[in-house]
Amino acid sequence: MKLIFAGILAGLMATTAAKADEMVFTSWGGTTQEAQTKSWAEPFSASSSIKVLQDGPTDYGKLKAMVDAKNVTWDVVDVEMDFAIKAAKDGLLEPIDFAVVPKDDLDPRFSNENAVGSFYYSFVLAWNKGAVSGEPASWADMFDTKKFPGKRTFYKWSAPGVIEIALLADGVPADKLYPLDLDRAFKKLDTIKSDIVWWGGGAESQQLIASGEAAFGQLWNGRVFALEKDGADVGVSWNQNLTAADVLVVPKGAKNKDAAMKFLAAATSPTGQAEFAEASGYAPINTKAKAEMRADVVKGLPDAHVDGQINLDMNYWAEHRDEIAKRWYAWQAK
Repeated sequence: MKLIFAGILAGLMATTAAKADEMVFTSWGGTTQEAQTKSWAEPFSASSSIKVLQDGPTDYGKLKAMVDAKNVTWDVVDVEMDFAIKAAKDGLLEPIDFAVVPKDDLDPRFSNENAVGSFYYSFVLAWNKGAVSGEPASWADMFDTKKFPGKRTFYKWSAPGVIEIALLADGVPADKLYPLDLDRAFKKLDTIKSDIVWWGGGAESQQLIASGEAAFGQLWNGRVFALEKDGADVGVSWNQNLTAADVLVVPKGAKNKDAAMKFLAAATSPTGQAEFAEASGYAPINTKAKAEMRADVVKGLPDAHVDGQINLDMNYWAEHRDEIAKRWYAWQAK
């Protein structure tokens, strides 16, 4: 009987140990998560013996529901910066253990007590060259259906980007965007609403442009980079590119918090950031990463296109996220 019990106990301990040596990383899917897996998860697992399981796409409602139910199955999640700021205020995130995650070389714009930068990106104007006659040069062209007929694609979620694009297209100067004039933005969006095809994730945005279902649209620059690598005939304009960052967070109550912090240290290291940047086309948030990157890749990063670049105001969005979302989804449903 003692031998049987000892065997059962040993089995339980082995199971517990296996679970302790695992963690779940959640991101947006597609080429971005593939690059994160190859650049971060696989090297981290090889060096630490901690298996990184993948989940996705990121879902803010699901993250909140997990925390509220005290049943968190995600350990590290890639989220947008404005969500992270709001989520921290709402008590949904663990503090970052900077005794484990080196902080000195991280771009301070993209790190705080509850988040560390994942990557730095731009929204750019991209188009399918076979579906567009001529070359769109500005966000105003997205709203000119006579000069550029065809479907347009925009990010469907309430988040920084589309509102600003509508205002820029309507003639608002870049330094006068905030506070956002929602009445003016929605009035402008009304002019092309019937021509909009919405995308909810980066992989979907790539498919819409590559297939020509949408002639052109608002894409993350890394998704255009991936299309170009695959040989798609796409054009891109960096004029008035809109910059922001994704960050990595640990949900409150994550079951594998220690492993999560070690993963964050690896993901934000110079090597981890350099390898991901070369694979994705997104800019690194570790200031030492570029020294490990090829010069031709560095030239194509968002921070190589600073002329006319516009920084999206993450703090404004975090403060007004809920009220904008309410109006955004009501407008989409009309």
